Amino acid sequence: MRDGYRIIDADRHVLEPTDMWADYLEPAFRHRAPYLAYDGVAEVLTERVARLKSKALVPLPPVLMLEGQSVMHKLSERAQIELMLANQRRATELDEGASPEGHLRAMDRDGIDVAFLFPTYASYVISFDHVAPALLGALARAYNGWLHDFCRADPARLRGVGLISVHEPGRMVRELERILEYGWRAVVLRPNPARGRTLGHPAYEPFWRACEQHGVAIAIHEGTHVRLPAAGADRFQSRFALHACSHPMEQMMAFLALVEGGVLERHPGLRVGFLEAGCGWAPYWLWRLDEEYHHLAGEVEDHVKMAPSAYFRRQCFVGFEPGEPYLASVLPHIGAETLLFGTDFPHPDHGGGMADGLLSLREILGEPALRQLLGGNAARFFGLAE
Repeated sequence: MRDGYRIIDADRHVLEPTDMWADYLEPAFRHRAPYLAYDGVAEVLTERVARLKSKALVPLPPVLMLEGQSVMHKLSERAQIELMLANQRRATELDEGASPEGHLRAMDRDGIDVAFLFPTYASYVISFDHVAPALLGALARAYNGWLHDFCRADPARLRGVGLISVHEPGRMVRELERILEYGWRAVVLRPNPARGRTLGHPAYEPFWRACEQHGVAIAIHEGTHVRLPAAGADRFQSRFALHACSHPMEQMMAFLALVEGGVLERHPGLRVGFLEAGCGWAPYWLWRLDEEYHHLAGEVEDHVKMAPSAYFRRQCFVGFEPGEPYLASVLPHIGAETLLFGTDFPHPDHGGGMADGLLSLREILGEPALRQLLGGNAARFFGLAE
């Protein structure tokens, strides 16, 4: 407890070691494990960094590859430079993110009681449309097995979020059942279409039914440079543009897919959280969708029985960041009970001290809302005892 508050980090990340794939993949797939390789520009980029910053730097690291391709799509040379520099500035946190002991140490420093752990690289390696679905499913199983062992250091504080590959709809329930055996009650999915299917596709219906039956929380989490269709990737090249588009716009379309596909109508007990895109998009998008529904409900009324905003308020959650300047004004529109606090630790595009930033808003948000945002909402979303 910090200052009398239970703080739950609803969006924290592990940094998976590359050698874990060979250790945890089933024998039939080990020869196809992700691997590290230089992409041909590492030495050139290192020289350019030295010229740009007038300082000596360590060489660029190799890139993670799968089936002969980098798992990161459309990552420019200059973006690689900037990411490398950001990683160097946050080297201590990156080291901490690679081990359970490091996470616990950082959590103690920030006053975080419980953290829900999401993948970094694993969500990329299972996101190829042209790779055999059986391999992608095996990669998800390998990651989940590794994460289960990672969390053994302190299962009460380090909570795993299971990774699900959507490329084999017929096996999704089977992997969910394995995750449930770990004692986990949350899974993470990407918002992007995969093999032409959005999250509202009928092929996923058995999975949604099983998640509702077992009280499993669904976390929707995007990551830029994925090798799947992504907002902005058809027209922009820079990470600046791709990163700005991918997270909020993919979350908006994921929510729409779940509404328009009738998933939230058929499964009123399903809990869905939309993470790492801020919360500012939610009031506008709900207003926009309600307007569309007002005029065009007849087109979808067989499987959308009420306004989209009503589904959101009934069963959805959204991540926020303490630095969003309109945070207090958002609360009346979507409800303080929908907001989830997450640090994104140890990724370099989020600074430290995020819990401090939120605690400093006590006077603006009010005591009851602050308590919900720091931990009460996450406890409800993830099914923890409050």
